[in-house]
Amino acid sequence: MEADFSTFVLYVLVGFLAQLIDGALGMAYKVSSNTFLLSMGIPPGMASASVHIASIFTSLVSGLSHLKFGNVDKRLVLKLMVPGMIGGATGAYLLAKVLDGEKVVPYIAAYLLIMGVVIIFKSFNNQEHHRRFRKRLVLPLGFTGGFMDSIGGGGWGPIVTTTLISTGHPPRKSIGSVNLAEFFVTAIVSFTFLLTLGLMKNWVNVAGLMLGGVAAAPLGAMLTRRLPLRWMMLAVGLMIVFISIRTLVLALF
Repeated sequence: MEADFSTFVLYVLVGFLAQLIDGALGMAYKVSSNTFLLSMGIPPGMASASVHIASIFTSLVSGLSHLKFGNVDKRLVLKLMVPGMIGGATGAYLLAKVLDGEKVVPYIAAYLLIMGVVIIFKSFNNQEHHRRFRKRLVLPLGFTGGFMDSIGGGGWGPIVTTTLISTGHPPRKSIGSVNLAEFFVTAIVSFTFLLTLGLMKNWVNVAGLMLGGVAAAPLGAMLTRRLPLRWMMLAVGLMIVFISIRTLVLALF
């Protein structure tokens, strides 16, 4: 019982730290949580499902917090939400019904490793944005973000937020809008996982991720305006790279 409680506390801590970073940066809750679950030996489909179900609640609180702080572009949310839901449901179905979970572990770890490198690269980029934002990128970006998010157990934020910012969209509005749209994408992905995988047995761990994430969500939204994004992006990028390399080594050797 003591070991179970210690594990639950660990999940709460992981959920809190992951959502604190996600709320401030618009990325990394699901990527960080999923890399942690994979490193614990949880199968990819179950890991992704667990993270997405926990993220329903954390993304809702985070999105509403960003809305309250004025960090949301409602039109952008709608344009990202619909294709994101389609892509997310497609990826969740493929992961649950078509792909071999054990064989896909190194590929997912490699994908998460790339996401970590992308975040590190973005942390060294010039933070000024002079290029004109291309609106035609939003629909395919939403679909790709949703698809890779469900396949990899994370990636909506790293893909969508970094792309929006790098193509000229204001960082604060990008982070807030992506967080709010994430709730709708996460909800449909979780529903798809429940239909294809059935009810999960590790609800206690899911509850830990959820509890920690919900507690950190309002604080993360507030930190969007206050903390230097460059150093936080660098820290989370390094963390994801480290855990992904560890997962790759364990999976391949």
